[in-house]
Order: sequence, then C-alpha cells, then structure tokens
Amino acid sequence: MQRHHDSAVTAVLGPTNTGKTHLAVERMCGHSSGMIGFPLRLLAREVYDRVVKIKGANRVALITGEEKIVPKDARWFLCTAESMPVDRDLAFVAVDEAQLGADLERGHVFTDRILRARGRDETMLLGSEALRPMLKALVPGIEIINRPRFSTLSYAGAKKISRLPKRSVIVAFSAEEVYAVAEMLRRLRGGAAVVMGALSPRTRNAQVAMFQAGEVDYLVATDAIGMGLNMDVNHVAFASLNKFDGHRQRRLTVAEMAQIAGRAGRHQRDGTFGALVEEGPGAFAPEEVLAIEEHRFPPLEHLYWREGEPDFSSVAALIASLEAKPENRRLRAAPQSVDLAVLKRMAEEDWVRARTRHPAMVERLWAACGLPDFRKLGVDPHTRFVARVFGYLSEGQGHIPHAWFAAELARLDTVVGDVETLAGRIAAARSWAYIANRRDWLADPAQGAARASAVEERLSDALHASLTQRFVDKRTTLLMRQIGADPRMLPVTIGPEGEVMVEDHAIGRLDGFRFTVAADARANDKRMLLAAAERRLGDERGKRGVALAEAADADLSLRTEAGETPVLLWRGFTVATFAPGQSLVRPRIVLDRALDCLDVTLRAKIEQRLRGWFGDSVARALPGPVLLDSVQRDPAASPASRAVAAALVAGGGMVARSEVVAVLDKLDGVARKAFRRAGVTIGALDLFDPRLLKPAAARWRRALFAIRDARGIADAPRDGASVLVRGAPGATLVDGYRPIAAQAVRIDLIERIARAAHDARGAAGRQPFALDPALALSMGLTPPTIEKLMAGFGFRPAPAAAPPAADDTVPRWVWRGLPTVRAVVAPRGTHFAALADLAVHG
Repeated sequence: MQRHHDSAVTAVLGPTNTGKTHLAVERMCGHSSGMIGFPLRLLAREVYDRVVKIKGANRVALITGEEKIVPKDARWFLCTAESMPVDRDLAFVAVDEAQLGADLERGHVFTDRILRARGRDETMLLGSEALRPMLKALVPGIEIINRPRFSTLSYAGAKKISRLPKRSVIVAFSAEEVYAVAEMLRRLRGGAAVVMGALSPRTRNAQVAMFQAGEVDYLVATDAIGMGLNMDVNHVAFASLNKFDGHRQRRLTVAEMAQIAGRAGRHQRDGTFGALVEEGPGAFAPEEVLAIEEHRFPPLEHLYWREGEPDFSSVAALIASLEAKPENRRLRAAPQSVDLAVLKRMAEEDWVRARTRHPAMVERLWAACGLPDFRKLGVDPHTRFVARVFGYLSEGQGHIPHAWFAAELARLDTVVGDVETLAGRIAAARSWAYIANRRDWLADPAQGAARASAVEERLSDALHASLTQRFVDKRTTLLMRQIGADPRMLPVTIGPEGEVMVEDHAIGRLDGFRFTVAADARANDKRMLLAAAERRLGDERGKRGVALAEAADADLSLRTEAGETPVLLWRGFTVATFAPGQSLVRPRIVLDRALDCLDVTLRAKIEQRLRGWFGDSVARALPGPVLLDSVQRDPAASPASRAVAAALVAGGGMVARSEVVAVLDKLDGVARKAFRRAGVTIGALDLFDPRLLKPAAARWRRALFAIRDARGIADAPRDGASVLVRGAPGATLVDGYRPIAAQAVRIDLIERIARAAHDARGAAGRQPFALDPALALSMGLTPPTIEKLMAGFGFRPAPAAAPPAADDTVPRWVWRGLPTVRAVVAPRGTHFAALADLAVHG
C-alpha cells in the first residue's frame, strides 16, 4: 500500500457496541474507493455482504487468505488484515480492532497496518481506548475520537448452565470445551449453535442463522465472537477465564474479557455478562467486574513489530530483516511466528539455498512460508508441506501440479464422519483454498479456487448438519419455546401409526392409551415432553375409550404366547390384565393403568365390554369347563356332582380319576349321563373333555392356568404329538398327558388302550389275553409304558404256566382287579374339598 503521510488519520476508540465498524463502513462508502482490514475472515465476509447490498457485487471485493473475490471494476475492498493488498491507491483505508497490535501471534501485522496503511484522502484506525497512548506516540498528528457505548453492560453474577437466560452466548477457549458445553446445553435446554474461528464462513453463518432465527436460544463460541461479529445477544457467560495463547496457558486480560463480554446487548438494548462458577479461577474478581462495567482498562505499553518491507536480496538478508529490532522504544520485536520458523528450517536445506539466488525467488520462498498452518500440525510437519509446495513453485513453470492439487482435494471431498473429522477436513481444505487464491501458484488459479471453494462448501454444509445433529435437539427446543409461549397452542398431532408430532418433530408414540416418550429423548427432557403431550392427548384418548367400549369382537384378543403374561389386547394394544377369580374360567379383569386417564363412567363401560367378550370367548373355546362351572354353583345339583364338577373346573376340564374316585362312586346314572352330555369322558385313569386337547382350546387352558398361578404361559407340547418324553414341555396332566414310566401319553389315547384291554378281556373270558400289538406300536409306546398302563387298568402279566399263545413274543394279561384307592377328593384350595370329604365319610 502506498504511503500518504499527508492524509488525515483518525482513530475512533471505545468499547464494544459503539458503532465504530458501522461508522467506518459508512465513511468508506462515502468515498470513491476504499478498504477495511478486519481481524477475522468471518467478519470480513459479514461486512462484504453488507457492502455488496449497497454498492453491488461487481464493485466490491473480498480478499482473505482462503477466499478472493475481486471483480474487474472493484473499488471497495473488505479484507483480513494479513491480506490487505499493498499496491492499491485508495481514497479511504481503515483497520479494525487495531489494539491487536499487542497480540503475541498476529500483533506485528496490525502494527504494520497502523504504521503503513494509508488512504489517499482518509485513514481510520478503530480499536480500544487502551490503544490511545500508543497511537499518539506512533502516528504524529492523529485525531482521536472517543465513542461511548450505546447501552449499559452490567455483571449478572454466576449462573449454572441450566439457569442461563435465553439469548445467551457461552464462551469457551478450546474446541473440546466448546463441544462439552454444547452437549450439556443439548441435554438441559434443547441445544445450542456453535461458532469457532476455525469454521468456514458458510458453516458459521448457518449456525448463527439458527441462533438469530430463534431455532436455538443458546450459542457456544470461542473468543472469536469478541471481534465484532454482530449477533442478537442478551447475556455472555464465560465457561472459563483462561486460554492458551499459542505459548502458554494464561488468564484473560481485563481488556480481553471486556471485548468478549461486550457482545451482550445491541445498539441501545442493555446486556449482561457473568461466569458459570462463583469461585475459583473461572470466577470474576471484583476489580475485573468494576473495570469491565466502567470500561476502564490499563493502557497498552507496547505493540509488537516486524519489518513490513523485508529485504529479499538473499535468504540470509530476509531472515535478518525479519529479526531486526524496532527503533521505536514503544515497539517490541515480534516473537518468532510459524512463517519465520518455517523459513529458518527451509534455509538449512541445500536445495532451497540453491534455488533462491535471485530476489524474486527469495520473495517466492517467503510467500510459500506464509502458507498458514490451518491444520495446527506444528512447525516440523508444516515445514515438510511448505517444502513440497515451494519445490514445485521453484521449478519448471513454477506451478503446483494439477494432479497433486486435484488428488488432495478429492481425498478431502467426502462428507462421511463426525464433527471433529469434518472440521479437520475443512482445515485441510483451507490450505488448498489458500494455494488456489495465490495469483501464480496454479496454472489455472480460477478453476482451482472454484474447485476448492466447492469442496469447502460441501464440507461446511455437512459440518453444519453434523453440529446441528450433535448439539441441537430440535424437538426439545421447539417444545420449550412453544410451552413457554402458551401451552394451549402446542401443535400436537397424532399420525396413523400412533406417532405424536410437534410440527414435524416426533416426541413419542401413543400406543393404545399409553404415551411413550421418544427413545432418543434424554431423562431431563422426559418430564417436559410428557407434560406437553398430556395436555393435548385427552381428546384422542377419549375417542379411543369410546371406541374400546363399543369394540367389535374382531378388535379384541388374548395374548397366549408361551412365556408371556396373559393380557387382553385391543387392536394389538394392552388394555387389561388379569387376576385370579372365583374359578379358573372366571378370572378378574383389571383395566390397564394407562386407562386411568379416562373418566369413571367410560371405564365402567369398557370393563363391562371386556368382561362380556372374555366370557363369550372362554365359552366358545372351553364350553365344557364353562358348563361345569355352572354345575358347581348350581344348588340343585347333588353334592357329588358339584364336587366332581369343581375338580374338573380346577383342572381345566381334566382330573385324575384317583382324585375323585370317592365322590365319583356317589354319582348315580343320571348324573353320569349329564357329565357325558357335558363332554366329559369318565375314563379308566382320568376324567377329561377330549375337545380340550385341540390346539385352540389348549392355548386358552394354558392362559387360564397362567392367570390363576400368576406366572407366564407354559410351553405347549409338540403339535400333534401323542407320546412325549417324560419331563418335556407340556408333559403333565394339566396339558392332557399322563407321565408313565419314561414317557408321557396323551390321556385320550390311554382311554383307547383301556377300552381295547377290556374288550380283549371280555372276548377271552377267564383266559389270559393279548392286546393288539399294532395299537401300542402305532402310538410309539415302549414295553415299560404298556406294563405300567396295564397295571393301572387292573391287569397283570399272565403266569408262565398259562396255556401258550400262538405268538410267544406277544405279552399276555390277566385281570386282577382295581386296587383300593384312598384319594383326595378335590384339589386343595377349591371350595369343594370339604364337601368331598363329607361325601367320602358320609
């Protein structure tokens, strides 16, 4: 930039929210040409967009390390301080945040602009009041204007994250801390936008847009927000008051605290600041609070300086000029920065010295060393990268090979990965964007810049989406905003599958009458989500209650899967459970607690409908036990009939003959015929209803037993099996099988064998007889099982002296008579146990 020592130089100093940047933009636009240098790429882009709206895109330029938009007729330039072109003769020049001349890492750049950047007609330096003595000493004749803050900035004390007011920014000083705070806000308050200096402008703008639009009420940022980024912020909370400045971990200066805190409030609206803790290193000291509120900071005592026009006659001369000491006592030599450290390492290489014998190539080497370490790799890895770049720049046509450039960008051009991975790719892409925006580093810089920009944009969009997915719960944020406004206006809708929606965000499901919060909702959200949904689901539940009270038979069912607890279902949803009742076939129906939301009258109608359906269903599936249940309650029936009926009902339509033998003998012929008409077979070993052995009836019996015994439904026997291995699932009398020897035989088949044995006995008279061997063979019965069965029927093997049969291999049997049985008349726990005893002893 050309020097114009006779142009007017004005310093506009003051705290944040004084309109300094706005004033500079207005002044620049009032001149025929102009330029402003900013501390951040993000801020340069923000102001560029504003000026484009005023002057038009074809007359406004943006120049940063990674982005260059310079129309042919450009007259107004918005730049980062490092990228301000030095060869432009412009009417107006301004430098924003000039107090950064005191920054260890970048201070020398801002000091150089303070000393050398001049507009032809007007120059303006913007910064903190602390810069006043330095400007007076370094810029003779400067006019200094102080601007007061438009609004009041006051200390609001320490507040936990869970109690921060809406429209708050939480400031942290590392990516890890930013992510941790954002995750906590997601859990507690629905989420937050994230802003860091390493984000691309596209990602940063998308994140800020969410905050500005009210999609989230919180923003987590690094101290980058202190550099003039304009947002609608009410409160600034510091997660920490320490930062790593590139050399050491240190406490923020009061001026730095004020710069960040000053983002609270906008124009004439007051703002507040505070910390997240009341005590310890993260808390404000009283003197710091007073200084921030009154905007009183110690004046800067020095700025950092490095030669802005170094000597390119040789590499050694270049290094010497960059390490030269300043002549002015107000300036200090800048600490060695990354570019100088890289230059020194490069200068040690023989091939570098061999290629830098001309000033033009020395200048090209210095330009390559200026490639920023966006990836924060450290000096040695970054030097290797710069060496490869300079190797190409110093040979042949002096261009970086397109194949290498394209391959590296292609490697980065993938949006798969988490937040950290995408942020790392964007940092790497910035290096290639920087290379593409050098005027003569690529054969086709325009194409390269477009390609790099496209990759960065895709990665930026993916990073924004990833940040939003990771740190923003849109459902919770929307609910909190809606509930805070008016709970009655909460737009809850219910989809065809029962999904409960707030606008387009699922908050849970309504399964039958039970509302379940979405599985991805955290514990802290659930109470709020339940409260929000309950307010709006009453009408829907009422409609469903009426439908249940009038339900068709096809909509009701009983859950009968093995291992499950029997429940009554309506359209697949649980609406009732069971408890033991007065008999096996009459359990109590207990409405599910989810139906407690319905009024008492409707619940009574539902209970009546469910009892009716269940009773009808049991009667269809188990007509015999239902009829027997009425017999056991019939006062006109004989005591013996009621005792037998009670035993059969308790056994689900099956009972061992030995358990009722005493009262069975009391039944007269009429009663026995009545039992047979009821479907009961009075067998040799068991009394049973053959219809109950069919699969559908068996499922209902297992369900009723599970209800009575308060357990899960037992496993069923193998379908169609007539003989099971003893101990297999379903190998008991309650399942229709009698365990005999090592086998369990279905009771209806036992009765077939008993009849066959008695028929054979009758045909043989008093002589030994043999069973048809095909009968046992077809059933799969083993000889020990046959022997046990025959003994139970009253037979024993024929003596060896008996007349031989035609086939000696077939066992023969003789009648010995049934043994005397002293049995328990009815199973314990039934009402008829005492009655049965009376029948035995009467």
